[in-house]
Amino acid sequence: MTSSPAPHREDALNATKLRVAERRQSLMVLALTLPAIIAVCLVIVIPVGWLFSLSFLDSSGDLSLVNYEKMIAYKSYLRVFKTTFNVSFLTTFLCIVIGYPLAYFLSQIPRKYVGLFMLTVLLPFWTSLLVRTYAWLVMLQRNGLINNFAIDLGIWEVPVKLAHNLNGTLIGMVHIMLPFLVLPLYAAMRRIDRHALQAAANLGATPVQAFWQIFVPLSLPGVVAGSLIVFVLCLGFYVTPAVLGGGKVILVSMQITAILEDQFNWGAASALGVVLLVSTFAVLLLASRFLKLDSVMFGRR
Repeated sequence: MTSSPAPHREDALNATKLRVAERRQSLMVLALTLPAIIAVCLVIVIPVGWLFSLSFLDSSGDLSLVNYEKMIAYKSYLRVFKTTFNVSFLTTFLCIVIGYPLAYFLSQIPRKYVGLFMLTVLLPFWTSLLVRTYAWLVMLQRNGLINNFAIDLGIWEVPVKLAHNLNGTLIGMVHIMLPFLVLPLYAAMRRIDRHALQAAANLGATPVQAFWQIFVPLSLPGVVAGSLIVFVLCLGFYVTPAVLGGGKVILVSMQITAILEDQFNWGAASALGVVLLVSTFAVLLLASRFLKLDSVMFGRR
């Protein structure tokens, strides 16, 4: 007695329907994401590709590596990149030194008071970057508010040069970048289970030991996330170093602007931009080799 082929036909029909449904769902997802893909191509892929293409053209429009050869031959380019990374590292370090106690304070106070204190962190976002930078210039100049106030109090006798140098640049950049470190760090600290600290205290740990051995290691993902954000943003910063540096602290972004304004050399400027972009990706790649960036950035376990 032979079995009926009807069940086999029904299974094949169901499999076909599943494949059709999966194909339809894939097309629907593609249709929903297509506007975002087009936007990314228009805003990121095409401009970056155009930047890469310009970097391989000489002044006559021919393919050449002359722009990259100049960057190797002239030590001034190396100094600019060294200054850029030094300023970025110092800004990130100062943001950690200032931002960690602030984020810790915000994580320890009752939640009903967090909004009031968080307002002081978010308030700079409501003011134009240019306005904040020139406000610091007014405060830091030789006859500015800080010098006059310090002289009146007897802290120092003659005006100290706080602007148009590295000091002024770091002060302005730390003020602007600090919220980018405090916010992810505060979120990481709020996720720390307070029962772990209580367990450490029950086992005989002092508050200082519990802080350094339990709380600090658990908050490191927030420190890394905020530090990466601050460091990457500092690599391409322009307005604040240009105003508060007074032309004495030259970063890559300022060098690119100078080349375009003085020489109108799109090839050399594009080569600098490409190297800066590759350097930024190298930093992120190096961080991803030692850290799980998805868990660091989004708090995934």
